[in-house]
Amino acid sequence: MTEGLPGTLRAAAIAALSQADLGEKARLTTAAGERWFARRLGLSAPTDPALPSRPGRPSEPRLVPPREVPRRSVHTPEGRIAMIHALAHIELNAIDLALDIVARFCGQPVPRSFFDGWMTVAMEEAKHFGLLSARLAALGSRYGALPAHDGLWQAVEVTSHDLPSRLAIVPLILEARGLDVTPSLLAKLAEVGDHETAAILDIIYNDEKKHVAIGAKWFRFLCARQRIDPARRFQEIVRECFRGEVKPPFNDRARAEAGLTPTFYRSLSPLSS
Repeated sequence: MTEGLPGTLRAAAIAALSQADLGEKARLTTAAGERWFARRLGLSAPTDPALPSRPGRPSEPRLVPPREVPRRSVHTPEGRIAMIHALAHIELNAIDLALDIVARFCGQPVPRSFFDGWMTVAMEEAKHFGLLSARLAALGSRYGALPAHDGLWQAVEVTSHDLPSRLAIVPLILEARGLDVTPSLLAKLAEVGDHETAAILDIIYNDEKKHVAIGAKWFRFLCARQRIDPARRFQEIVRECFRGEVKPPFNDRARAEAGLTPTFYRSLSPLSS
């Protein structure tokens, strides 16, 4: 173990998860991933710190009910700032969701490549947060300047008991939704000439396809090991654990490229025939 640095992936993930300084959180996440891929970290040890109940956060943004979050529109500078701020908040939560899955489920009997996948996700989410934070600064704002809601972290609480449930709700419901809505958002940004923000969203969109694919791969792996139908199990979990609606429009092509075929989600939609 290097002096002063965590000696296990679990400890390194918990250190990043617990960090309230967001620049330092991103740095610790990237450093943990780099050390893990260099095979300079073990997986876990009895001396690892306890998993926190909530991630480290600065005093801002103020967390409010979803209906109190500022309106987001690409057609005004204020609306674009609100949209970018909301996306930055999503990406910050996504860093912590990836770190949490690594730390919380490190005792599961899964291959080491499972943790390769989720550290890749964590590092890319940190990159996304940095890009969006820099864009906010370029527009004269900052992350934390606007209120945000806490809905994404609630997904941790309801799926903390079960790895397949975590995979179903986080990458295969929440991240897959990003695949549905981003193409139209990119088109709107092009219409108003905000090519800088569009370029960032294009990076995020292509990375999120990989993240959904990682979730689908390991969800299918766990179902195959139990010899159960993955689409049916996915539907059972969503009905049990997800409070929102699974609603169209669906980006069927991007979802299918990531291994999430319509047999998984179409019957969950209130508009399905």
